[in-house]
Amino acid sequence: MIELKDTYKTIEGTAEGLFKDKGSKFIAYAYPIYDQSEVKPIIDVLKKEHYSARHHCYAYRLGVEGDEFRANDDGEPSGSAGKPILGQLLSNELSNVLVVVVRYFGGTLLGVPGLINAYKKSTLDVIDNAQVIEKIVEDLIQVTFDYLVMNDVMKVIKDESLKQISSEYDLMCSIVLPIRKTKTNSIVSRFKKIDSVTVENVGVL
Repeated sequence: MIELKDTYKTIEGTAEGLFKDKGSKFIAYAYPIYDQSEVKPIIDVLKKEHYSARHHCYAYRLGVEGDEFRANDDGEPSGSAGKPILGQLLSNELSNVLVVVVRYFGGTLLGVPGLINAYKKSTLDVIDNAQVIEKIVEDLIQVTFDYLVMNDVMKVIKDESLKQISSEYDLMCSIVLPIRKTKTNSIVSRFKKIDSVTVENVGVL
């Protein structure tokens, strides 16, 4: 049986790092992101901010398992920039993170080994400067039920120490609850054993 994973490491907020070699300057920026659609706007802003920089290389990982990822060399020799950035995200087990490294050329060619080292070191620096946190993945469920079974529903909520995000109480009541992903199935089955209760998954936190 495959064990369901419901935690991952990410960063709390943005961070900045720096590495210099032979006059070239590598400024690294790290961002917490949750969708690939966030990547381009961030890079567009950095390109405006660092309009005279030669390269804006990046890598990101997304998802609980970090299985959605991309690396971009932005004109550097193939595999010399995006891959080392991604490699540091992998070795630090970070997900839902984008790292962009802006390079200002110093006039001396570094060669592929030098570039790999520079992009790796600048990424390491920005990760060191970031606040790494562990996040728990939660399913958002909506429990709808007849007012008459309110006590039964509340007993499950109390037993499982669940917090309510929103609620409506009328003849038909509705409560939205976040539940840790590994516990979703067992808690949902408890709710479904109560007469008149329907449960709907309405999102993920």
